[in-house]
Amino acid sequence: MRDWTLEYEGYDPAQERLRESLCTLGNGYFATRGAAPECAADAVHYPGTYAAGCYNRLPSDVAGRRVENEDMVNLPNWLRLRFRTDAGTWLSPDTHKLLEHRQSLDLRTGTLERVVRYEDDDGRRLAVRQLRVVHMADPHLALLRTEVTAEGWSGRLEVESALDGTVTNTGVERYDALAHRHLTHVQTGSPAPDTVWMRCRTSTSDIRIGLAARTVADAHAETAVAHEHARAVQVLGFSLADGCTVTVDKTVALHTSRDPAISDPLHAALDRVRRAADFETLLESHRSAWQRLWRNAELDVPTSAGPVLRLHLFHVLQTLSPHTAELDVGVPARGLHGEAYRGHVFWDELFVLPYLNLHFPEVSRALLTYRHRRLEQACSAARDAGHTGAMYPWQSGSDGREETQRLHLNPRSGRWLPDHSRLQHHVGSAIAYNVWQYCEASGDTEFLHTKGIEMLVQIARFWAGVAELDPTLGRYRIRGVVGPDEYHDAYPGARHPGLDDNTYTNVTAAWVLTRTLDVLRGLPEPVRRDLCETTRLEPAELDLWDDSRRLHVPYHAGVISQFEGYGDLAELDWPAYRDRYRDIRRLDRILEAEGDTVNRYQASKQADVLMLGYLFSPAELAGLFRRLGHELDDTVWRRTVDHYLRRTSHGSTLSSLVHGWVLARARRAEAWTYVHEALAGDIADLQGATTGEGIHLGAMAGTLDLVQRGLTGLETRGGALWFDPVPLPELSEYGFALRYRGHRGVQLRLSAGRLRVSVPASDRDPIGIALADRTVSVAPGESCTLTLPGR
Repeated sequence: MRDWTLEYEGYDPAQERLRESLCTLGNGYFATRGAAPECAADAVHYPGTYAAGCYNRLPSDVAGRRVENEDMVNLPNWLRLRFRTDAGTWLSPDTHKLLEHRQSLDLRTGTLERVVRYEDDDGRRLAVRQLRVVHMADPHLALLRTEVTAEGWSGRLEVESALDGTVTNTGVERYDALAHRHLTHVQTGSPAPDTVWMRCRTSTSDIRIGLAARTVADAHAETAVAHEHARAVQVLGFSLADGCTVTVDKTVALHTSRDPAISDPLHAALDRVRRAADFETLLESHRSAWQRLWRNAELDVPTSAGPVLRLHLFHVLQTLSPHTAELDVGVPARGLHGEAYRGHVFWDELFVLPYLNLHFPEVSRALLTYRHRRLEQACSAARDAGHTGAMYPWQSGSDGREETQRLHLNPRSGRWLPDHSRLQHHVGSAIAYNVWQYCEASGDTEFLHTKGIEMLVQIARFWAGVAELDPTLGRYRIRGVVGPDEYHDAYPGARHPGLDDNTYTNVTAAWVLTRTLDVLRGLPEPVRRDLCETTRLEPAELDLWDDSRRLHVPYHAGVISQFEGYGDLAELDWPAYRDRYRDIRRLDRILEAEGDTVNRYQASKQADVLMLGYLFSPAELAGLFRRLGHELDDTVWRRTVDHYLRRTSHGSTLSSLVHGWVLARARRAEAWTYVHEALAGDIADLQGATTGEGIHLGAMAGTLDLVQRGLTGLETRGGALWFDPVPLPELSEYGFALRYRGHRGVQLRLSAGRLRVSVPASDRDPIGIALADRTVSVAPGESCTLTLPGR
């Protein structure tokens, strides 16, 4: 990493999938992995292209069972472009001698440059420079410029430009046993000598896809169209002199039947590529669009963490750009960068939206609208399970039904095992939390009083319905769930999955019930009356919600228990397992392969009790526990943090992020170890060959939010920006711009115990800035510098 570039020198087949993920280019509508254009999918390369929200469902026979999975579809490969000298074999880095190989991702301009020098079988050398763009101004366009230079020879050069519809979903090895051919009815054609087209559709969801590619050169070429099975091919032949360069520009348009304001995807793609400007003009508009994005998402961290944070921000913006605001899509946990998790939407928006709220609130609103459109499906799921309210799925895709797999493969043992993660009903609380955070940051009362409160009510209704009063405890209990930890999905020897009184689940459920009541009480009377009528909300139901103060929170040995009975589990011999396996992040797979189960031990993938310290400020968390009948002081919290630190394997990229966030306030000296690991998670592939299957979007966005909210203690509440900064020596000075309630480009900078706030001139109201010891008002066009309270 340099300041604005990610560079790779040399060719390493073992690292190619990782590089492809990290060099993905996208624009919020679609993205393409950073694969070599001359290479098809194989054991080394995987040139995947994915459009946001484009899913298809296929049945598979696995371990003697018939299962059905919905996947984000790998679309036809528009990138394909290969070359050869005379009539020799097509050049590729795996079959020919490489004299040079460099790849550079320019974050500032959203371009990927690749420089390769080949030597063919006859000793002829060819220098190739490629520049790739997935257009940020026009979300339906992509560009590939290829410059080829003869070194020490003259003769014929042949270039093949293609659209490849033979692709399948084979980007994740452990899914090999599942059906993977999603595209059908592939057709090709050529309306002009420089243009080819392809159309196809998904086999079940019947999404129609149209692509058109225009390939032109700056030198005379013999051109021919040579369509093959499911491939639209254009061949260009050149007479190339020693030292001379020929430039080939490929412009591609992509549309699907999910797009608004079109009648036919193929017609739209052909029309768009026909009207598209030349490469230089398109490149300039693309760079201008990225310039505007960076201006609105400015982040200045003048340490070694700065470039990595910028890379994380780059990939967040490629997955969830302003173009996303026009789509019906959620937050894909692995971005638009690969096929891991099948492109599904989990709870990762919990880590993503808090950042977007203060930069691109229109994108946050669209992502929450995705959830609202599926509220009816969530209510149906709750009714089918015998519950009330809305039971949102743990994994979501196209239509809001539960997409969590029934079986998952342990690659270490080779066994297919039952998957009970659908019991993670806390996803509903994450949605409610995001509704509230978005509305506080944006001031969007229209959303809160309509779609927002409708979701809050139904999620609160679900929690009130599943909570059962235990007369012996005098408290309500939520049974049969799985928490964010995920390692624990049942009690040892139990016949049925699920755990009782997961603390994270119960506390966030109590927060949802309390917050929903607060919102209801603040609604204008006509709005509240209409809502109560449409949802059949009765006063008696609200009285029950108010009783959420009696939800059970278990304790053991003076610390908060992850769930009821956690303290009764056996202790794991952590040193022995680290000595034996070294990397024990996926402890669950290790134990299962040994014939054991992590359910027997006090061992967590990610300590979900500590997630509460990620979501809530110390004061708010203490208030929540006080309402539940417990005093949560610093001593109990620090003891709880220490307890779980010693018993967590960090099998999730989110784990180090959460621990760094919490330790910044609880045990500052150790915080940087976890923050550094969160920063390195994808770029160093710390989870072991997982980044090549797609980046971890929640972890990337979470590191940005660590700087934005975690270290600043920034809260948006009561119509003001509240700050409670914690000094972290490794990140002692930083600045960023944010958007708050109509104010754009509000500049914040923390350094040397001071906070400087600058508000651009506008006709908006002043912004309230609150610290622990005072509150000030900063008017548009003014700046102020505040000395921070000592810690």
